[in-house]
Amino acid sequence: MHPAILVPEIEQTLVSAFDQLADWFAAPAPLRAHRPSSGGWSIDEILEHVALTNHFLLILIEKGAAKALKNAHNLDLATELAAQQFDRTKLEQIGQHRSFPWVRPEHMEPTGAKTSAEVAATLREQLQQCRQVLRRLPNGEGVLYRTTMSVNALGKIDVYEFVYFLAKHAERHLTQIEKAAAEYQNGSR
Repeated sequence: MHPAILVPEIEQTLVSAFDQLADWFAAPAPLRAHRPSSGGWSIDEILEHVALTNHFLLILIEKGAAKALKNAHNLDLATELAAQQFDRTKLEQIGQHRSFPWVRPEHMEPTGAKTSAEVAATLREQLQQCRQVLRRLPNGEGVLYRTTMSVNALGKIDVYEFVYFLAKHAERHLTQIEKAAAEYQNGSR
């Protein structure tokens, strides 16, 4: 897919997911604190998990973006773009809650150490950071560096795919949030 189409699509996916996450901070505190009967995370915990995960993903994305820009001096961008295959099918599965088993590392589990306002601010900053990465790679440079991603057996993914992965991870948890909210609403009637 041409970067003139791909980059705006990724940015739109990011903005949509992050806007939906931001909306949940306005929900009543009892709803955000409700623990699902399954024993899963509360909405506040899910939001914190997304911010924690983004933190670690963005470290890798930033390193990948820097290496991609460095590789622009040594690799033929047109050749790399022609060979690029954006694996939409596997990446879309990242956004579907419970679409495959996913064991998260302990350091990405919510601790409650940050307030909702701090988590909201972190997510806003992370969205801007993602958008800045895309702005630094407007002409397809993101295909010039690939990182191994074991989740869902994605294998080697380029910087654009990695940013899209981050957005899809947020979407995955939006579904989880909606399920927790629906349970709360049904239980509070």
